[in-house]
Amino acid sequence: MTEPFVVDLRDVDATRIADVGGKGAHLGELSRIDGVRVPAGFCVTTHAFRRIVAASQEVGELLDRLSLVDDREAAGDLAARLRRAVEETPLPDEVAAAITGALARHGERSAYAVRSSATAEDLPTASFAGQQDTYLNVVGAEEVLRHVSRCWASLFTERAVTYRGHQGLDHRTVHMAVVVQHMVAPRASGILFTADPVTGDRRTATVDAGFGLGEALVSGLVNPDVLTVRDGEVAARTIAAKERALEALPGGGTKETTLDERQAREPALTDDQAVRLVELGRRIEAHFGSPQDIEWCLAEDGFHIVQSRPITTLFPVPERDDDTFRVYVSVGHQQMMTDPMKALGLSVWRMVAMAPMHEAGGRLFVDATARLAAPASRAALLDLIGKGDPLTRDALETVLEDADFGPVPAEGAGGPPHGDGTAPIETDPGIVTELIERSRRSVAALERDIRAKTGPALFDFLREAFEEHKRVLGDPQSMRVIMAGMEATWWLNDRLEEWLGEKNAADTLTLSAPDNVTSEMGLELLDVADVVRPHPEVVAFLRGVEDDDFLDQLPKVPGGAEVRDAFESYLARYGMRCVGEIDITRPRWREHPSALVPVVLDHVRGFEPGAAARRFEEGRRKAEAKEREVLARLRALPDGESKAEETRRMIERVRTFIGYREYPKYGIVARLFVYKQALLREADRLVRSGALADREDVFHLTFAEFEEAVRTGRVDEELVRRRAEAFRSYRALTPPRVLTSDGVALTGAYRRDDVPPGALAGLAVSTGTVEGRARVVLDMADADLAPGDILVTSFTDPSWSPLFVGIAGLVTEVGGLMTHGAVIAREYGLPAVVGVEGATRRIQDGQRIRVHGTDGYVELLS
Repeated sequence: MTEPFVVDLRDVDATRIADVGGKGAHLGELSRIDGVRVPAGFCVTTHAFRRIVAASQEVGELLDRLSLVDDREAAGDLAARLRRAVEETPLPDEVAAAITGALARHGERSAYAVRSSATAEDLPTASFAGQQDTYLNVVGAEEVLRHVSRCWASLFTERAVTYRGHQGLDHRTVHMAVVVQHMVAPRASGILFTADPVTGDRRTATVDAGFGLGEALVSGLVNPDVLTVRDGEVAARTIAAKERALEALPGGGTKETTLDERQAREPALTDDQAVRLVELGRRIEAHFGSPQDIEWCLAEDGFHIVQSRPITTLFPVPERDDDTFRVYVSVGHQQMMTDPMKALGLSVWRMVAMAPMHEAGGRLFVDATARLAAPASRAALLDLIGKGDPLTRDALETVLEDADFGPVPAEGAGGPPHGDGTAPIETDPGIVTELIERSRRSVAALERDIRAKTGPALFDFLREAFEEHKRVLGDPQSMRVIMAGMEATWWLNDRLEEWLGEKNAADTLTLSAPDNVTSEMGLELLDVADVVRPHPEVVAFLRGVEDDDFLDQLPKVPGGAEVRDAFESYLARYGMRCVGEIDITRPRWREHPSALVPVVLDHVRGFEPGAAARRFEEGRRKAEAKEREVLARLRALPDGESKAEETRRMIERVRTFIGYREYPKYGIVARLFVYKQALLREADRLVRSGALADREDVFHLTFAEFEEAVRTGRVDEELVRRRAEAFRSYRALTPPRVLTSDGVALTGAYRRDDVPPGALAGLAVSTGTVEGRARVVLDMADADLAPGDILVTSFTDPSWSPLFVGIAGLVTEVGGLMTHGAVIAREYGLPAVVGVEGATRRIQDGQRIRVHGTDGYVELLS
């Protein structure tokens, strides 16, 4: 059967995107909603577009070349040539006949809007708003045919080509349809957002309205009236001076007109009309299942909808079973991993978590509603969160200003872990030794017992292993040790600032604390560099490493066998770590050892032999000297002996316990890698059976879906494709620290008056001041750091600690007082400021900056 070149809008629904593009499919689907009026018309299908591509050898060749080009300037040149080639290619007779036939049925002398509709347009994951062209008030068959060609050509505007590149879409896979609709001669027109596009509030709709055609508003020709509608009422309105309007000309085309002063100041919509429009928008939103960006016209016979697309910039809201108002706190900001996670990573983390978690936008959140709603627990929660991350506390306090908590179900009691006052525990290093040994035994037992498990039996075993995982993580003794170290840190900082006027004194007192597995991980890579340094042939070989099989090749190089053994020894202890390690799907260092090579080479270049031991010893001496100084100053105060003795006990406590703060995460990640290796063995079996194309496709399945695939030997390829597409879209979203069930997304703000003008405020987490060259690094594998550089990045988890030994300071966008990056910065004595909003955008790579780690801000220097 021959595919049609034209299809009537009445015959189109959401399933026809491949034929009529995203806009055409949305308009067809809109016309099926009761009470929604869509101007009649037809779609010139993607089959007509493909016919044009096939008819022109030049178009096909240019399109192939465009898909292979990465350089923006070259892509722009090819795109311009493609546009000319498409517009100059004559329409095949059969395509022209199909379009003119449709025009005859709809009225040859009518005026039409001719709109581009690409197959990658107006999708839930990418709107492509404004990327292709629309032409209004086109009159006559010849003009319609000409503008159809112009719409096809607009698939290759520079902005559209660039946007597809950012979205990772192959230009050859995107096709163009064209929507041809009857023109509406509107009194007013504009845009309706069914959710607030700035705050994300799903209960608040925003209406932009102006006189005449909506193109004047969309193109920024006029300032619109803005009406905010909430709960069926206009909550706020701004009536603009609308000096101009765009109107249709009788013979085709449009003209700009000047409004008289009286009309310019009239509202384009009454309050009642705005409320009715929002009710219409709610109907459309319910039909599509997501907030919508809607273009509307108001004519004599009422509202007409001429476009509706998802608002793709809003952060999604966790699904829930009721309408109770809820407040969610980001897990990623606590775990220092705000990137999205794939489906398997999300489901496994939820299964091993100590509190119920909720998913949105590829991230996890805990429901803090119950603790915030109850005055008895609210203050304690805010105090604990504020000590770690003032921005999250500020965001929560902003929510609390207007929150109306109803009855909160018990499940809502989940929230961040919290302490129980001063932790009742003896200061005994043997407690830490026993806890570490207990964790090692648990991981060893897991590695031993999982080896024989395959098929459905593996998933049964893993469910039991997850329960052991939670038992180890929630060990009361372990929690007491963690809280004892944290509370001793807070006590020292509070008391010594009160008694001696010294900020963040604990930063120096905790230098080179024992049993810190994360700081040891950084120092031990210096030891690997010591093994590499005497062998110039090995250094030259490592500089050329691109693949992960380099360890097998090393013994062929003089000195390489010894270096390989050093790498293998390091990987045996730390190979389960990686950037974003809470996501089980991320590649581990054991799987991707070449990620460590640039850091090792930096260490070879920047350090002398024995640097690890010297650095640790230097930190220990500084901590001991600081203790002597503090105690001496305290003894000179009134009641000084008592203050000094109490402080001495707290110093002993913090040095005994603070290093253990890093070990539970190490144990968690060790277990995750064991789970992953076993699950990948099952994925390999699915690949061998032909049920799976690639082993990593299972990362887009939940744990339960993976188990079902193993049981049945079948994988839903369409589900995998949709999940992969959604994951790509989530990467463009910035997760908030706090999210409400209404969709309000908050990142918090610093309310401080002690930050110099032009400086960037943040949270002081490691004392000292340092000035140097900023190196903005978004991926650890791309780091190119020299001694004295200041690392500026989005977030750091434990895997970044090997970089810390070679830098002079640290600035991150995410972090708190007790997150891993802050702990290791203090351990290494690096001035550090975290929680600096937009640091990687506002600080230029190579710029000189000054980090005030004691006062919590960053100066940008000329």
